[in-house]
Amino acid sequence: MLKGNHVGLRAIEKQDLETLLMWRNQPELRRYFREFRELNSTQQLIWFEKCVLDNSKTHMFSICELESQNLIGACGLCYIDWVNRSADFSIYIGAEGLYIDDKYAHDAGDLMIRYAFDELNLHRLWAEIYNFDQIKMQYFSKLGFLLEGKFRDTHWAEGKWHDSLFYSLLSTDF
Repeated sequence: MLKGNHVGLRAIEKQDLETLLMWRNQPELRRYFREFRELNSTQQLIWFEKCVLDNSKTHMFSICELESQNLIGACGLCYIDWVNRSADFSIYIGAEGLYIDDKYAHDAGDLMIRYAFDELNLHRLWAEIYNFDQIKMQYFSKLGFLLEGKFRDTHWAEGKWHDSLFYSLLSTDF
């Protein structure tokens, strides 16, 4: 387990899937995810087997509150490109519908960044978010990520088009 001040990051276990699926399917959280459809337990199990168990291109973690060890969210590095040493940074806090907060998400983000750069020797982390996601815009800025640019009208949600915003952090910035 990777330990921070408030959270620990541990391997996702099969028993976590039901809770992660429940959070993942909450409309108020799902609106922020690339995969916007509601998922069923079979799809969640396939994701677990293809992405979590075979971690050649994805390193996913359960976020647990350190004191209680309760599962509170998930984070990880996706689309890992080992040649160019880059990965997509993904995170959310599902407990109590927090999504991103100043305590748990920031602690987990710091752990993920250190893990990516110090343990995996990655050079670049990136994230794609949508222009209505003010919370993650602030989150990535606080973690030191820079806004690199946007792709216009990439995401259809809530009856209109939204831009994708791309943030990155380099190991040399860290």
